Amino acid sequence: MTAPLWTAEEIAAATGGKVVGGGFAATGVSIDTRSLERGDLFVALAGERDGHGFIPAATERGAAGALVSRETGSGPQVVVADTFKALEALGVAARERAPLARRAAITGSVGKTSVTRAVSAGLALAGPSHASVKSYNNHIGVPLTLARMPRETARAVFEIGMNHAHEIGPLSRMVRPHVATVTTVGPVHVENFPDGEAGVARAKAEIFEGVETGGLAVLNADDRWYDLLAAEARTEGLDMLRFGQASGADARLEGFEATESGAVVTASLHGKPLRFPIAQTGAHWGPNSLAVLLTLEGLGVSLETGLAALETFQPLEGRGAERRLPIAGGDYVLIDESYNANPISMRAVFRTLGVRKTAGRRIAVLTDMLELGPDAPAHHAALAAEIEAAKVDQVFAAGPLMRILWEALPPARRGAYAKTAAELAPAVVDAVRAGDVVMVKGSNGSRAALVAKALVEAAETTFRAGEAR
Repeated sequence: MTAPLWTAEEIAAATGGKVVGGGFAATGVSIDTRSLERGDLFVALAGERDGHGFIPAATERGAAGALVSRETGSGPQVVVADTFKALEALGVAARERAPLARRAAITGSVGKTSVTRAVSAGLALAGPSHASVKSYNNHIGVPLTLARMPRETARAVFEIGMNHAHEIGPLSRMVRPHVATVTTVGPVHVENFPDGEAGVARAKAEIFEGVETGGLAVLNADDRWYDLLAAEARTEGLDMLRFGQASGADARLEGFEATESGAVVTASLHGKPLRFPIAQTGAHWGPNSLAVLLTLEGLGVSLETGLAALETFQPLEGRGAERRLPIAGGDYVLIDESYNANPISMRAVFRTLGVRKTAGRRIAVLTDMLELGPDAPAHHAALAAEIEAAKVDQVFAAGPLMRILWEALPPARRGAYAKTAAELAPAVVDAVRAGDVVMVKGSNGSRAALVAKALVEAAETTFRAGEAR
C-alpha cells in the first residue's frame, strides 16, 4: 500500500499547527474545491474570497482534512496561525524529507512552461518524479507544488515566474534547485521595471540565489542578456552549460527542419553530432529542445531518455497545439498560440509560419501584446517587418495596440481589424479556406483564445453538417 502524502501529525509538525477533530491521512494537497480530489488536504487560503468559506464544499467533495487558521467544525483540521505561511512550511518540509531528490527550477520570459513540461516528460521516463502542473509558478503555486512532492521522489522540476523584482529569489531559495535554467529574457512585464529589460534580466537571474552548492546554470548563449546572467551565475559559484547557435555552446543548434508530424533538430552536444526528431513544429523548439536536454543532463537523466521524451512530447494547449479542422472543400490547420505573447515569441511563431508548407494561405490572427510599458506601440509596429520576412499572406488583428501594426501593413496583407477578439472572430471564421494554415496568437488578457474557440466551434458545426448528410 502506498504511504500517504501527509498525515495530520506530519502536517502539524511541519507547520507548528494543532490537530483537531481527529487524525487523517491526505493523498494530495489542494487550494481550490473545483479541482480538489478525494483524499486531498484542503488549504484554506485567505484572499478575495476566504478559503474557510469553502471548507464544507471541500468536505463534501471528499477532502481528507483541512489546513485552517480558525476552527470551522467541518471535518478534521490542522489549525495554524497563517495558512499561507503554513503552506510554505509544508513545501519546505516536503523538500527536506526527500534529501536525495535532484531538483531543477526553470524560468524565462518565453518558453518556461513548455520547457518545464518537456523536462517533466523526461523525468517521468527516468524514475519517480514530480513536477509543476499548469503554470503554477508564483508565490502560491511554487510552495503548493513542493507540498505535493512525494517523499519517494528522485527528481523534480519546478517552474518559477515573476511580475516584479525580488519575487523569484525567495521561491528559488524555497526550492533549492540543483539546476537552474533560464530559457530567454525579453520585454515581458517590462512596465514593472524602471530600467526596462535589464531589470527583467536581473529579476530572472534571481533564480541562481537558491541553487544548491556546486549546482548548475543552463543558459541561452544567444540571449542578448547572456553576459549578465552568466556573471550572476558565477557570483553564486555555479557551473554553466550553454545552449543555442552561438559558437562554443555546449548544446549547439545547427539545423531545424519541419516535418509533417513535428521537426528534426540537428545539433552538436558537447562536440558530438546529434540529430533527433521532436513532436513540435515551432522553430523556437530548436533551442528549447537543447535546453531540455541540458537540464535533464544536470539532473542525471540519460541522453537516450531525454530524446525519447522529446520525440513524443506534444505542444501544450494555447502554446502551439495544432488541430486539422474540417471546412467546406477540405480542411485547414489551426495553430493555437493564444495563451500568451510578447515580441520574442511573436518573432518565433512568424518564423515557424513562414517555413510552413501549405496548399493555401499563411494567416496570422493577432491580439494585443500586454505589459510592454511605454515601448508597446513600437514593439507592435516592429512586427510588420517580421510578417513581411515570413511572407505571411493575411493578418487579422484586434486591439488598440494591434491597430498600430495593422496600419503599418501593406493593404494586400490586411485581412480584417476589430477592436476586440470577440468582434474579430466572425471575420476570421468567414475568411478561412481549405488548405490554409491559421496561427492565432496574443496575450491571454487580450482574449486571443476566443478566436481559436470560434474556429473550433465552426469546424464542429461543419463536421456535424457533414455527418447529417
